[in-house]
Amino acid sequence: MSAALDSLLDLLDLERIEQDIFRGASRSAFVPRVFGGQVAAQALVAAGRTVPADRAPHSLHSYFLRAGDPGAPIVYNVDRIRDGRSFTTRRVVAVQHGQPIFHLSASFQTYEEGLEHQAAMPPAPDPETLPTAAQMLSRYADRFSGPEVVDRLLEARAAVDLRYVDAPPLGTVGVPREPRSQVWFRTNGKLADDPLLHVCMATYVSDMTLLDSVLLAHGRGGWAVGDVVGASLDHAMWFHRPFRADEWLLYDQESPSASGGRGLGQARIYTQDGRLAITVIQEGVVRVPLG
Repeated sequence: MSAALDSLLDLLDLERIEQDIFRGASRSAFVPRVFGGQVAAQALVAAGRTVPADRAPHSLHSYFLRAGDPGAPIVYNVDRIRDGRSFTTRRVVAVQHGQPIFHLSASFQTYEEGLEHQAAMPPAPDPETLPTAAQMLSRYADRFSGPEVVDRLLEARAAVDLRYVDAPPLGTVGVPREPRSQVWFRTNGKLADDPLLHVCMATYVSDMTLLDSVLLAHGRGGWAVGDVVGASLDHAMWFHRPFRADEWLLYDQESPSASGGRGLGQARIYTQDGRLAITVIQEGVVRVPLG
């Protein structure tokens, strides 16, 4: 296991300070605020620790309310909304400095047999044939203000092996493209056989690239290039089938709309053998800087 993955696992291992109150550490992302995927994953960890082990999360819906302070811990308050025969519902509010910064509702279900169908997995190359993040970023080093930007980007994603199928937004600045993007990802090391951990890790990664397709439609390079500013507004996920986050997952993303200073991203996540594991939808603020 890489040191970066070990650090991320520590970040997701919340401290229980009361029966339904948990505390998590914070750290800064590439931008000077807490990474949204971290808050969402920690909130799901908090919810999951109040649910029987035989009930797995099948959906979450969340809103990002305020920017998180990377210098302060986050307190997660869990409300036990409902415990039914098949489904369990939890609501989590993340609090910093006395104010809510994030709200999540999650539903858990016992396993049962049912009708089966799924959308087919789209074509994608073998992830092992694609450049690593370090190789990819070295191609576009001249797009950044200095070499330290590449180092910070690599540090922010060091726990995850994330590989773009085509050039990322920063690779084709000024050239609008079809609003679609594909990445393969897996953790940089093996994880324990805990289904909740794999779901929380996928939740963490899901916030990294989902709005790329919005940027592609307008030839924008992204937050690191500085030709847009933005933040996640809301995030929803549906977990369809079991998966492992330490094995390759294809993140197939697209943007159906951008308007009003907001962009919408939607995606499907497939296992390497073609099973549809997760559906994701996110809206974010996407603004062109003035001047």
